[in-house]
Amino acid sequence: MRVVLAEDVFLLREGLAHLLKAHDIETVAAVGTAEELLAAVDAHRPDLAVVDVRLPPAFTDEGVRAAIEARRRRPGFPVLVLSQYVEQIYARELLADGAGGVGYLLKDRVFDTGHFVSALRRVAGGGTAMDPEVIAKLLGGTSPRHPVALLTPREREVLQLMAQGRSNSAVAAHLYVSEGTVGKHIAAIFAKLGIEPDDDTNRRVLAVLAYLADERR
Repeated sequence: MRVVLAEDVFLLREGLAHLLKAHDIETVAAVGTAEELLAAVDAHRPDLAVVDVRLPPAFTDEGVRAAIEARRRRPGFPVLVLSQYVEQIYARELLADGAGGVGYLLKDRVFDTGHFVSALRRVAGGGTAMDPEVIAKLLGGTSPRHPVALLTPREREVLQLMAQGRSNSAVAAHLYVSEGTVGKHIAAIFAKLGIEPDDDTNRRVLAVLAYLADERR
């Protein structure tokens, strides 16, 4: 696996590079700004970018904005964002395109090397890796009234494929059913999880988060 790192703190950047090397993951570029990140992604075409939310010059959201831009340029490009705090808006924006290959972890998770490397590989493979604290914050007051356990095996299978970032048509192709059938399953999932009518993308995000939270129990 080939990775680009974007972290402004030199020691942490170097530490991450050494950690990845120990697990046979190549760091093709280690940069400190959002502009350098986008340039490195364009130049090296890595398998994954690991990005700090806050980068110079303003240290607000430059990192996550650059990550979203990288995914705009290369749809589905895997990005794992690291943050000191749970910042709901950024996590939602990363998940919003439904393309999969996204992760959002708190920085202290890096110290659990096995968990961190596993998250990297899952995101690089097109999956999703969300910090449990992020999931809890995102679900917040809209936590489903019914557990995921109430879903039928087929509905759970559809939700699992949604969690992988697959579109309705991709889910239909995988299950050898029509898009209309997938749409009915998704409507049933929303109803059973108690997710109220809202923007469709937001509803998918909440359903996937409910699935991820259930998987971690």
